[in-house]
Amino acid sequence: MSSLKIYKNEKAGRMIRESYDELLRMWGTDIKERDISGRYGSTHVIEFGNDSKPPLVLFHGVGDDSALMWIYNAKELGQHFHVFAVDTIGGPGKSVPGDGYDKSFDDEIWIDELLDKMGLDKIFLAGVSNGAYLTQMFTIKHPERVIKGISMAGVPVKTSGNGKMAAMKAMMKVFLPEALFPSDKNVMKLIQKMTGTNYRAFTDNETVFKHFKQLMTGFKRSAMMNHKVLGFSEKEILSLKDKLLCIVGKKDPFIMLGGPQLEEELKRHQIRVIFMEDAGHGINHEKADEVNRLIVDYFSE
Repeated sequence: MSSLKIYKNEKAGRMIRESYDELLRMWGTDIKERDISGRYGSTHVIEFGNDSKPPLVLFHGVGDDSALMWIYNAKELGQHFHVFAVDTIGGPGKSVPGDGYDKSFDDEIWIDELLDKMGLDKIFLAGVSNGAYLTQMFTIKHPERVIKGISMAGVPVKTSGNGKMAAMKAMMKVFLPEALFPSDKNVMKLIQKMTGTNYRAFTDNETVFKHFKQLMTGFKRSAMMNHKVLGFSEKEILSLKDKLLCIVGKKDPFIMLGGPQLEEELKRHQIRVIFMEDAGHGINHEKADEVNRLIVDYFSE
């Protein structure tokens, strides 16, 4: 395996893994954990749900993991799908980068190989934030494998324009200065900046808050640098119009930076979008019941 360290020290890694397992015990559903070896290392997958139902693959965002991301969704989704929640390689969680995880890393190749090794041909695909991007990218690149996709807290962005610079400015505005000094008070403030009125989905659950803070203090974000977020062409975005649903919060500081112009762009590309009042970047935590229902309904259409 690679010498790349995803945690700042051994103690931080141990504490994160311990609270990861605490969160899994709170999911309220039976799970099976799998480690799947590939060209980029070992990818950790949490498998659960009804294996007679259609397969649903889930991707979390940057700086978090499957245990935290799906805590309020797993039980309900498992009743309708055979679910595979993936820990992004290079991110926190239980995936372990190998020697092949370097600047040549390719998300498309990683996901394609992972699905092959899990024996999954045609799938439903969903993700949050960076997981939303992975959903869009893989649906564009492999429409033959993705039946339909759902992007939460993320919308397709064109290659041209200043999208990347705008995203960087939004990230700095949200994360600074609290992320530099992640005390309990600052982590609480950061959560409130990222979310809508139901920020308590993060702050009132002691284990969720503890794990979120541990990720802030113990994860080395540089470990995700090999992942490349690329924009899409006009033609690629148009190809998503019948295969993608976006669910975004009107309080999401990353999405709403685009303002009315973004909404017009999505309409022009005929992308189906549901905007949720009073929801932010943690939309599937903040509005778990509504999001669960939307996922089940859209994939059942």
